Amino acid sequence: MCFNAFRTALGRMALVVASLLALTACHSQVEHENDPMGNFDALWTEIDEHYCFFKYKDVDWDEVGRRYRAQVHPEMTATELFDVCAAMLSELRDGHTNLISSFNVSRYWIWEQFPQNYDERLINEHYLNFNYHSVSGIKYQVLSNNYGYMYYGDFSNKIGEGNLDNILAYLAGTDGLVIDVRDNGGGFLTNVETLVARFITKDVYAGSISHKTGPGHDDFSEPYDYYFHPAPASRIKYLKPVVVLTNRSSYSATNNFVSIMKYLPQVRIVGDTTGGGSGLPFTSEIPCGWTVRFSACSILDASGKETEFGVEPSEGCKVDMTEDDRARGRDTILEAAFTTLSSLISR
Repeated sequence: MCFNAFRTALGRMALVVASLLALTACHSQVEHENDPMGNFDALWTEIDEHYCFFKYKDVDWDEVGRRYRAQVHPEMTATELFDVCAAMLSELRDGHTNLISSFNVSRYWIWEQFPQNYDERLINEHYLNFNYHSVSGIKYQVLSNNYGYMYYGDFSNKIGEGNLDNILAYLAGTDGLVIDVRDNGGGFLTNVETLVARFITKDVYAGSISHKTGPGHDDFSEPYDYYFHPAPASRIKYLKPVVVLTNRSSYSATNNFVSIMKYLPQVRIVGDTTGGGSGLPFTSEIPCGWTVRFSACSILDASGKETEFGVEPSEGCKVDMTEDDRARGRDTILEAAFTTLSSLISR
């Protein structure tokens, strides 16, 4: 874990997990049988008492439960039960919600319904000329127009502080920087803090976190704030104009990164709305041994908005890839980033 306020905020998540577990001791519990009906009821109840987005998503969980429970019968196979339970969970429209068995994992990937808006081969061939540096999961290079380019495809790849110093030292002479997080499905929030810290010079209000305090759908704590702090003076920062590129496959921790960068004055978000995924996940188990993972804590952005359904690009910066540009070896979104950087530099 990283230090400073965000570490404190994440540390509280351990208390959140403890409190979620403690909830089960605060009210009468029903022992569910290890049969189709019992496992279904255990799953429905776990979500009912601990999921955090019912109101925001306007989900009538009682109605959902009745509809899918009618499909459960004693003779059904494990696969049939899994399919019914997975379909019920999909009603939450939440990429952080999964049912995990020994034979399958349910998932809700909304970004599959949207334009991809990213072509790695196109970037490598026509902008990087297959010539780039790569460290800490970050691919980087100075482009021919003297803009820096960083592609970070997975927040699960730990960012080394020394590696980041080397990257930013290499890019220090550029006029502006593009950080491409398209197709980044998320990872560790601590890597978000490490990266953001290189683009700020003072404490930045990042948002707030609320967690469940009881089994009711409206039982939440008061939001508590968390802040990101700048990297120490000994570390290299990049304070020139920055554009962050996004698509619908920018999800989870990436969603959080974009939501924070969006409020920095020298930064613009260009591309498509991110895929969302702002809930901090919690895991539990039902009688048959299947694991359920779901959003149990809500993170709000600096303006107090939910970002579960995604972070929109900066005003006037919504851009999609066009097939004509792709055929000509042009990335429409990256080209828009260059125009945006030019505008920021000339201000």
